[in-house]
Amino acid sequence: MIVRSFLFLLSGLLIIMTKALSVQKVAVIGATGKLGRTAVQQLVDQGIQCKLLLRSSSKKLDDGETPETPSLTAKSSKEEVVSYLTSLPGVSTVQGDVGNVFALTELLSDCEACLALFGSTRRSAVSDIWNKDIENDPSHAKQINYQGVANILTAARTSSTCRRIVRITGKGEDPTSIFTVLINMLGSMAKAWNYEGERLLRGQSDVEYTIVRPGVMSEDGPTTGFALADDGGDLKVGRVSYSSIAALCIASLNYDNVARSTLTAMTVEEGEGASSWEPLLEKVQPDRRSFPTDMLEQHKAAVKNALIKLGVVGGVFVAIFVQFVIRLFS
Repeated sequence: MIVRSFLFLLSGLLIIMTKALSVQKVAVIGATGKLGRTAVQQLVDQGIQCKLLLRSSSKKLDDGETPETPSLTAKSSKEEVVSYLTSLPGVSTVQGDVGNVFALTELLSDCEACLALFGSTRRSAVSDIWNKDIENDPSHAKQINYQGVANILTAARTSSTCRRIVRITGKGEDPTSIFTVLINMLGSMAKAWNYEGERLLRGQSDVEYTIVRPGVMSEDGPTTGFALADDGGDLKVGRVSYSSIAALCIASLNYDNVARSTLTAMTVEEGEGASSWEPLLEKVQPDRRSFPTDMLEQHKAAVKNALIKLGVVGGVFVAIFVQFVIRLFS
């Protein structure tokens, strides 16, 4: 009985050790962003090697050389962020962006997982209204949030090591909400194309995925009181810290049951949520429901309707102003 109990405990310990060591190297895309840099720091702190995709080349420090940026602050420039991240132990880089399949292939070639923590930052322009080729602009949300994901999948299929992609998106199944409409209007349909990128991941079976839809992220967001809904479940939008979402993305790599899942991650009122993500991740199940397939059309229709309403309101104000001027000088 004692021998059997010892063997049982030993096997359990080996399983835990195997899980903890299963991810040796992780690719990070979007490393210079606030979420990305936090994730890189956490990976390094855990002794996990990182391979970063950077648009500009970086100079690797020689042994004993002091980094130009010894630490980061909220005001650190992108150059300072790159200097700091590349000075960390176990960090290597590949030059390129998500539009470059060759760079992505090199990035994922020896990594077990990929944290896709990037997103389109392009702002809409008035000329977008009549520019029929605007979606082909390399900085457009379609090329970043959708084609970029397609390119990562292509690179992951080529890789013999990359087993899972963790993708940060956002709540995007309510195209008529004022928050979603504003982001789509001002950000080149970023919400819409984020969702289409999700569909690419859910629509294939070659590579495991974990999609994370976080709340409103900030540096000083709550770091406890976590809530997690799988199957893309709906939760009330709440604030959450970058460090907490970075921890969730990294922790999810240790759970086989989190593969092929869409997670909504929020914080709730004090005393109601979990103090860490781990007990919530243990209960996650893979996606089970049929996700909508016509969201792109719905997003575009919602923006069109909003623009029409704005045009009507603007027309009314112009008419009122004209009448005021006429009366003033008559």
